[in-house]
Amino acid sequence: MAIVAGMMLKTLLVATLLLPLLPTHAQESDGQHDFDFEIGTWKTHVRRLVKPLSGSTTWVEMNGTTVVRPIANGRGNIVELVADGFVGISVRLYNPKAKQWSLNFANLADGVLTTPTIGQFNGDRGEFYAQERLGERAILVRFVIIKTNADSCRFEQSFSDDGGKTWELNWVAVDTRVKDAAGTSD
Repeated sequence: MAIVAGMMLKTLLVATLLLPLLPTHAQESDGQHDFDFEIGTWKTHVRRLVKPLSGSTTWVEMNGTTVVRPIANGRGNIVELVADGFVGISVRLYNPKAKQWSLNFANLADGVLTTPTIGQFNGDRGEFYAQERLGERAILVRFVIIKTNADSCRFEQSFSDDGGKTWELNWVAVDTRVKDAAGTSD
């Protein structure tokens, strides 16, 4: 009896150790469809810190529309944001080998793509990072996307000039899905 109990204990221990290594549905997902929830038209409310990393606390607010369209059979999408005179686009591209996304943004006032932020989703939260320049300083950029529910999501951008020890939030957008007259998604 003691031998059987010992074997059962060893089997249980091995199973406990190996369980996290076994593939699950979530682990099998390669991330290519992480942005599928966002395809469509959204009303957006944006708050932007006017002078990031300057000690300023002056924010501006904008309202507008965001339209997200798939490209390349779902391996990417294009985001168009128009809010109170601000026009920006983002081209998001999926790298299946790295299982990560690159988010490439341009403010159409200058038409220049920023350094892409790179990252992935973990559940309903995506985190994307880059190193950029703000004026003469090298900074880190963190862009977070949170799917709050099927019809709402939140975007946050923060900068760090101390290697990521502290982060200053400088962009917040809350998007709400636009429904047609029948109450269905666009």
